Amino acid sequence: MNSYLISQATLPDGSTADLLLENGVIAKIGIGIENSQAIRIDAQGCRVLPGFVDLHTHLREPGREESETIRSGSQSAAKGGYTAVSAMANTFPVADTAGVVEQVLRLGQEAGYCDVFPIGAVTQGIAGKQLAELGAMAESAAKVRIFSDDGNCVADPMVMRRALEYVKQFNGVIAQHAQDPALTHGAQMNEGVVSSGLGLKGWPAVAEEAIIARDILLAGHVSSRIHICHLTTAGGVDLIRWAKARGIDVTAEVTPHHLLLTDEEAISYNPVFKVNPPLRTQVDVLALRQGLADGTIDIVATDHAPHPSESKECEWQEAAFGMLGLETAYSIVQLTMVDSGLMSWTDLIDRMSTAPAKIGGYADQGQSISVGNVANIVVVDPSATWRVDKDLVQSRSRNTPFHGMQLPGVIRYTFYKGNMTVSQSRIVEWPKNA
Repeated sequence: MNSYLISQATLPDGSTADLLLENGVIAKIGIGIENSQAIRIDAQGCRVLPGFVDLHTHLREPGREESETIRSGSQSAAKGGYTAVSAMANTFPVADTAGVVEQVLRLGQEAGYCDVFPIGAVTQGIAGKQLAELGAMAESAAKVRIFSDDGNCVADPMVMRRALEYVKQFNGVIAQHAQDPALTHGAQMNEGVVSSGLGLKGWPAVAEEAIIARDILLAGHVSSRIHICHLTTAGGVDLIRWAKARGIDVTAEVTPHHLLLTDEEAISYNPVFKVNPPLRTQVDVLALRQGLADGTIDIVATDHAPHPSESKECEWQEAAFGMLGLETAYSIVQLTMVDSGLMSWTDLIDRMSTAPAKIGGYADQGQSISVGNVANIVVVDPSATWRVDKDLVQSRSRNTPFHGMQLPGVIRYTFYKGNMTVSQSRIVEWPKNA
């Protein structure tokens, strides 16, 4: 394993120092560190942050490898500064047994670009009828603690109650895709002025908010943990704020694309903007930003949803829902939250690293830059910009809504357990005897 000396970097507290990475951990932090055997990286003007953690990634494998594999998704994650991702269960076969989640875990370990933590399905086949093997998945080598039927809503309140009660025995959490199916059958985009003008069936905000309200009440009733996936509405933010004020154990996430894009993107009829849940209004976007800033929304999660070209380059009504997110997430958060003054760098670390690791129940994934900690690190250049090019992404798919956009913040390096997995180098000096 190579040793690395990251010099003149800005630390999370704003100070400047050198970091020596050896044997997979942060060996030293200080001024003027010298090590002739280490690969030296000039990080002047860059920030060193803990590696990002994503609680909502679709890696597609097993069964949908034409869209993504665990290896390609892990490479995409590393390019985006992620050192840990949680793989959603809507694969084929569904990750609803110990055998499938252990397969996902193994494939992630073999890829070696980041930690891949499997999420288990709540119900068998994510069909919403019978509980999946929650206990067996929790006791498996994967030690699953997050369960979700994401892509589908657990619509039956009795099934949801039983799931919430069951996961209490191992401190698990149910991550709900909040979408009342009766209110969204055939829906194509956000219900509002734009959908009416385009003649596309609308997806009302209340379809999301009704499930959020029901499930936070259920979680409070049985004293269990509930996590709300991809929050999109101003009303949803209010509901989460209300629940937290009453001590209900609820957490919530927002995606980068819902922090930036609105339903007006659909005017182009470009299916790259078709996503589940849909892009909402500017009022919703501003409420989501404020909710993330004040901590009502706990984390940023990408909902990275790759699709092959034939599923997106077609008529809007026939196109699949979903968009890529791993490689652009950090830049979108810097643009919307940090550069705007809504959040500090400390807040960004919390929302993109510390808090998601805590919610997932993961062991220390290096969520602080401290001597002795595992070297899961991302080096970012906040003052640099880059242009998104769909043909240069690491994912097997190309469905990024940000193609051609100039974004702030470049991921210069990602280190996973002390190994450099990404290098978009500035100045790197190798040992003279290398």
